[in-house]
Amino acid sequence: MDFAKDILLGLVQGLTEFLPISSTAHLRVVPALLGWQDPGAAYSAVVQLGTLAAVLVYFFSDLWAMTKAWALGLVSGRPFAERDARLAWILIVGTLPVGVLGLLFQDLIETSLRSLWVVGAALIALALLLALAEAMGKRSRDQSEIGWLDGLWIGAAQALALIPGASRSGVTITAGLFLGLKRADAARFSFLLSVPAVAASGLYELWALIQAGAFAQGTISVPSLLLATLTAGVSGYLAIAGLIRFLQSRSTAVFILYRILLGASIFALVATGVLAA
Repeated sequence: MDFAKDILLGLVQGLTEFLPISSTAHLRVVPALLGWQDPGAAYSAVVQLGTLAAVLVYFFSDLWAMTKAWALGLVSGRPFAERDARLAWILIVGTLPVGVLGLLFQDLIETSLRSLWVVGAALIALALLLALAEAMGKRSRDQSEIGWLDGLWIGAAQALALIPGASRSGVTITAGLFLGLKRADAARFSFLLSVPAVAASGLYELWALIQAGAFAQGTISVPSLLLATLTAGVSGYLAIAGLIRFLQSRSTAVFILYRILLGASIFALVATGVLAA
């Protein structure tokens, strides 16, 4: 049953990390409904390394082109000459807000903000913002037109994902739509922007668990964590490919409705005592 649990948590993480419906909310609610303990923010961050692998594989050619252009730009003394190099710098700049705020509010993020009241409210609030972005966004720009201010704005929005229930992909796609990006291009940039943030948080939490002796003491099983991470990677890859294909011809309406229904359901379950906040 432990392995079945790890596979389920990995599936939840992988599928919901890239869909704009909040992986944290689902990793908080699904275990609670099944009578399991909250896996915690650290566990979630480490399992996210599986979804990081999914992004690296899916966008390998893009990431390799950016990395090569970035390195050559530094060596040549012309760091912003190539479009791929500029995009790499834009991703770096866009990662700064979530990095700084994540360190400043780490304790709050891992404790009080994991309340289901917060999760439900964030699900609904960001659904309404996404609906507004769908209504106001011109959807006329593609990824090649993203500039420094765009990257900083979307990066600042990414910091909202520190609130459980907000959804990292949800807030960044929403910001991209407000800036006039096409839906699929907003999603692609969102996924690329996730690479530094997810890598940093996942590796940081993994190191913290090692330092705390979680693996040595058996608090966390290494095989279980690896299985959940591998499952998250495979399901995450499928979610990336599916969402980009979906957004090429459809709106985010189904996700907006799902977020509102899930948030309202969480409120009802907590209010009636079915789930503990």
